[in-house]
Amino acid sequence: MDIRYSANQRDVKRYTTEELRDEFLITGLYKANEVVAVYSHVDRMVTLGCMPTTEKVSIDKGIDCWKNFGTHYFLERREIGIFNIGGEGTITADGQTFKMGYKDCLYITKGTKEVYFESTDAEKPAKFYMVSAPAHTSYTTTFIPIEKAAKRPCGEAETSNKRTINQFIHPDVLKTCQLSMGMTVLEPGSVWNTMPSHTHERRMEIYMYFEVPGDNVVFHMMGEPTETRHIIMKNEEAVISPSWSIHSGAGTSNYTFIWAMGGENMEFDDMDTMKPNEMK
Repeated sequence: MDIRYSANQRDVKRYTTEELRDEFLITGLYKANEVVAVYSHVDRMVTLGCMPTTEKVSIDKGIDCWKNFGTHYFLERREIGIFNIGGEGTITADGQTFKMGYKDCLYITKGTKEVYFESTDAEKPAKFYMVSAPAHTSYTTTFIPIEKAAKRPCGEAETSNKRTINQFIHPDVLKTCQLSMGMTVLEPGSVWNTMPSHTHERRMEIYMYFEVPGDNVVFHMMGEPTETRHIIMKNEEAVISPSWSIHSGAGTSNYTFIWAMGGENMEFDDMDTMKPNEMK
């Protein structure tokens, strides 16, 4: 497991491009029959990827739960949200099996001992993208297909940010301890994922960009509002955004991204926005 320690905004001002990428960028999430995990000390969030091909893969594969978390199994004191961004597959959680189509989501509650991933077709494997947060109590493991997500159209074509926010793991959809996750889909001709930019001091956030076509990229914006930086991101890469950092980005094409948030506050609209002309 790759472990990332917290970085403060004063030091980040002096980071080189390489240091910035090493600290916040997450790459190589999908390796055949493996679980890739990055543990961030920013709100103790864990970002994971699993691409089962010829095997039934356990979530514990490659993770030493006792060494990394001091627990007997991964979800002993954690909850997790999982999206499938690949071919059809299944997830089995403590004996319950869930068929996962493209862009479907599964929330698995604290205390679930066994989680397994499989692909329906090894030639078209599922790609399970996951974010896990610490949890203090158990709720209900819940499957949320893309059709059942709460949809919030927003933005305008004139400002290049017409998009639909799909809320999956969200207070308006189901109860969780602190984890919120959703998927934002930008329409053709739109490239800005969040504008005006915002921070939320009470929550951190992780973005995972996908459906980035061909050789296109996304310029993910971060840093304090008057000390902005950017990380150039490719398809199916994720990025950690601490609470003090802006959350925003623009691509060279339209794309889709999955957002995940953790922290005390679960009010989706509780954010501090800033005008573009006030940023530096």
